[in-house]
Amino acid sequence: MKPRDSQRPSNKSRSNQVKPDQKLYKPSKPDEHLIGKLAVSSKGVGYFKIADQPEGTEDVEIDNAVINTALNNDEVEITLLPRVPGERLRGEVVRVISRARESFVGTVEVNGGIYIVPDDKRMYRDIVVKPENAMGAKTNDKVQVKLLNWADPKKNPEGTIVRIIGRKGEHNTEMEAIVIESGFENSFPQAVNDEANEVAARERARMEEETSLRADLRNITTFTIDPFDAKDFDDAISVKELGNGEYEIGVHIADVSHFVRPGGPLDAEARKRALSVYLVDRTIPMLPEVLSNDLCSLNPKVDRLAFSAVFTMNEHGEISKRWFGKSTINSNRRFTYEDAQDVLNTGQGDYAKELLLLNKIAKELRKKKFAAGAIDFETTEIKFKLDEAGKPIAVYKKERLDTHMLVEDFMLLANREVAEFIYQAHKDKKGIGMYRIHDLPDPQKVTDLSVFLKAMGYTLHHKDGKITSRDINELLKQVENSPNADLIKTATIRSMSKAVYSTKNIGHFGLAFKFYTHFTSPIRRYPDLVVHRILEQELKGHPVGQDEFARLERIAQDSSAR
Repeated sequence: MKPRDSQRPSNKSRSNQVKPDQKLYKPSKPDEHLIGKLAVSSKGVGYFKIADQPEGTEDVEIDNAVINTALNNDEVEITLLPRVPGERLRGEVVRVISRARESFVGTVEVNGGIYIVPDDKRMYRDIVVKPENAMGAKTNDKVQVKLLNWADPKKNPEGTIVRIIGRKGEHNTEMEAIVIESGFENSFPQAVNDEANEVAARERARMEEETSLRADLRNITTFTIDPFDAKDFDDAISVKELGNGEYEIGVHIADVSHFVRPGGPLDAEARKRALSVYLVDRTIPMLPEVLSNDLCSLNPKVDRLAFSAVFTMNEHGEISKRWFGKSTINSNRRFTYEDAQDVLNTGQGDYAKELLLLNKIAKELRKKKFAAGAIDFETTEIKFKLDEAGKPIAVYKKERLDTHMLVEDFMLLANREVAEFIYQAHKDKKGIGMYRIHDLPDPQKVTDLSVFLKAMGYTLHHKDGKITSRDINELLKQVENSPNADLIKTATIRSMSKAVYSTKNIGHFGLAFKFYTHFTSPIRRYPDLVVHRILEQELKGHPVGQDEFARLERIAQDSSAR
């Protein structure tokens, strides 16, 4: 009995008619060839977005019969087929230039042969495995399988099993499968662990020497505020009263760039991962735990190396001076959000004076942010309670506390000020920065959202799809106490552009900031680590030059995709 041909029927998942408002693509010649990325649906139908076309231009539909082994996100070359009047443009894949991925997670089934049913429904064919490549896997084993060469669209692809994850349906198996299927790994390569351990041992031995080269901020009141189950602490806040109504507020970020240097396996692995992943029952860290949970973490009562942004400001959040530089800190106290909130509520407890002051300043910063037009997307966050086996047994809404917003406001402040400093420093020198940008919403999506809202009895003011953040805030006020508030907020968020990393600063629409970057979480985000390196170079008088543009832009694109 031959292995199952699991090619799924190509029942059209979209209408084959041209939409009334669709912009039609006009080929330069009848059999024009195009190169780009292919999106594939669960029905095995491909959709090819034509590059450099106005927003709203039709994409090209590739029927399953002529997709010719192309898979989701592969780079392909297609040829356009003659257009049928009144119908959408179609094409055919003539060449797979590069595969987006080489491995898949799936379930083993044995039926006269061994084949893998992929978890990713966009992988529209089951993968055949020869017995000698099966690692002894049995029916209902969840496995990771690597594709071998697949050139004949009439045959199922062949693969080799590289890992048996566990039995289908078991909690740990399914969680591991999610991680692997998403392209992440729980464990680190040996070379990465070796470098991390070597770096940790070396830097512990020379902590005193390194401290002598930095600003010594260990005697200033400093603390962290994090979730109760946090394992690593990226950021700390310090408070020092200067007199005359002014305060020195410090935002201190783990100096990961001191430990993770370019060129080694540690940096290469962090670059590949791009971020830490937080699942309901586990964390997949970007860095080995000897760094992420220990030496780079701003744990209490121990000296730690930081990259600091220190602001002289009054209680109205007005900044008169700022300083960026490498420092050594010693956190006095580790607060949970709930601990710190108790202090704010009662006005009593550890560092009550400092927390009350920070909360007052944070509210002023928040007020300025919304006055400038920042969008107030206050959405409900859901948390799960698990039993000992990791099975969800309860679900509840996470309460949004003043302490959450306090920390967020000071992190936003540091991110904004660092971005502005880098931008202004590089403006005349033609240096390179890395920014977190958020573009204006697509006018067509805004128009569609407006129609949806009108049907629900709400008005979104716009001019031909052009909108301001204040228009969105006005809408959010209309729906504030409505039973449909969460639905409308979700629909509105989906109409927005996605925030991405870029070497080109265009500002952040949602936050109403002209300058914004990610500086505050280098333990768990690779772009923050890059920003630290850029800032350090600028402070030393050696800005990152144009010759680094291509490398940094690729990091920005890859990190955005991750």
